[in-house]
Amino acid sequence: MLYVKKELLAVLSDELETLSPGAGSKAAFESPKVAAHGDFACTAAMQLAKPMKLNPRQLGETLRDKLLQSPIYAKWVETIDIAGPGFLNIKLNPQAKQQIVNEVLSAGEHFGFQPAKPERLMVEFVSANPTGPLHVGHGRQAALGDAISSLFQTQGWQVWREFYYNDAGVQIQTLANSILARAKGLKPGDEAWPEPAYNGNYIAEIAADFLDKKTVKADDRSFTASGDVNDLDGMRQFGVAYLRHEQDLDLQAFALKFDHYYLESSLYSEGKVAAAVDKLVKAGKTYEQDGALWLKSTDYGDDKDRVMRKSDGTFTYFVPDVAYHIAKWERGFSKVINVQGTDHHGTIARVRAGLQAVGAGIPQGFPDYVLHTMIRVMRGGEEVKISKRAGSYVTLRDLIDWTSKDAVRFFLLSRKPDTEYVFDVDLAVAQNNDNPVYYVQYAHARICSILAAWGGQVTSLNQVDLDCLKSIQAQTLMIQLAKYPEMLSAAARDFAPHDVTFYLRELAASYHSYYDAERILVDDKSVREARLALVAAVAQVLRNGLAVLGVSAPVKMMKEGST
Repeated sequence: MLYVKKELLAVLSDELETLSPGAGSKAAFESPKVAAHGDFACTAAMQLAKPMKLNPRQLGETLRDKLLQSPIYAKWVETIDIAGPGFLNIKLNPQAKQQIVNEVLSAGEHFGFQPAKPERLMVEFVSANPTGPLHVGHGRQAALGDAISSLFQTQGWQVWREFYYNDAGVQIQTLANSILARAKGLKPGDEAWPEPAYNGNYIAEIAADFLDKKTVKADDRSFTASGDVNDLDGMRQFGVAYLRHEQDLDLQAFALKFDHYYLESSLYSEGKVAAAVDKLVKAGKTYEQDGALWLKSTDYGDDKDRVMRKSDGTFTYFVPDVAYHIAKWERGFSKVINVQGTDHHGTIARVRAGLQAVGAGIPQGFPDYVLHTMIRVMRGGEEVKISKRAGSYVTLRDLIDWTSKDAVRFFLLSRKPDTEYVFDVDLAVAQNNDNPVYYVQYAHARICSILAAWGGQVTSLNQVDLDCLKSIQAQTLMIQLAKYPEMLSAAARDFAPHDVTFYLRELAASYHSYYDAERILVDDKSVREARLALVAAVAQVLRNGLAVLGVSAPVKMMKEGST
């Protein structure tokens, strides 16, 4: 059906060009707001009527007649109706819709993928400082960043997943002081307990392992503790390695792997911060005032100029961000997406201003940002706010342990990133149709059960006669399959993996309706094979979409009430 659409669009373009030179570029199809009106809608007549000084409905009738005279439209189109002031509602014949089944089965796991392109994309996400376990907000980032990365991979981009974290600075020193206090037998609430400090039980675990001279290994570092109760620097390095290892375990439980870990400290040790400041000064985009160095960020749309270097000689936090993004550009990433919490909104204008000011050819709007809100967790009808281990927040590991990796990923991706979300633990473990991830996975498992009962090879279904697939439910299902590639492209363009969850739920609903309407394993061989081909294509697209989200596609599942 995808090539059918291309053929129809090509004819439409030619006819529009004939009616008005240059109008061929306006050839496009939309999805009708009401499915019963047709499979494609075209608004070209209304767009051309005014410049051509014609009545849009009459122009629509002229365009319809010309299209129906073409062999391509005669082959694939059942009717073209004129609606309202000139809408063309195009209804395909069953043979046109049936083409999608073979297209899906032939492309397999690559159905919906676009050709590879040379552009490189970096998605930076999670980027949690190693001062504690990953919380549910980090989980939302992890789900978003990984799914956005996968979406762009379907569009042919070379994608790089990066985790940026601060391995030095005030927060890390606070971590070291907290470990030292625990190593000396202190606990939160004691008179000598330092402020500020991290109070979770995990600090006591780190201190105990440090005193036991243990070795910890993370993806990007390894460190052996000295066991010396006064070794503050050793505690700092051990604590960072320990918590990076803990974060690695969280990410492994989430089935997420990064291509690279980037250290904030390297921006200083490799002179990247100093180089960025020097470029800004030489470009004439800074000035001195009150003993501080300021960036003229108002020249680039910021609401006020920003301090870069304070009077005490230290840099404000957006300066290393500018240096880091210069490094991203210099590493060859033409597009960069940062997935961060909404509390980072204030940094966008100043980082982009700094990047424009250095005059390195970095395009406006670089980098892109996806900002997300935090989530609330409900369990047993009550909000959960505290983790026994972390002390003050629910961890990502808690959420995975209470439900599953699949449920956490699907649920955290089921809303727009900037909308508030309540994660219902009880719903996430329910084995019924109210649970959206279960509903989608059950549709896949149901098809796998049918294919297993049949016992044949799916590859043998690629070229079977599909002519019998003419019922409303079958045609609805095929139209839904055909929407998948464009949905992927739009979801990548809009940084909207929630669109994939919506699509999968709609596809699952269409399948369940089809299953209830038509028996698949019938005696008639040609009918049986055609219906098997259709549901095999549905299973393939369900798998593909779930893979984009990082969610598994089980072949067997239990439903509540079943045995």
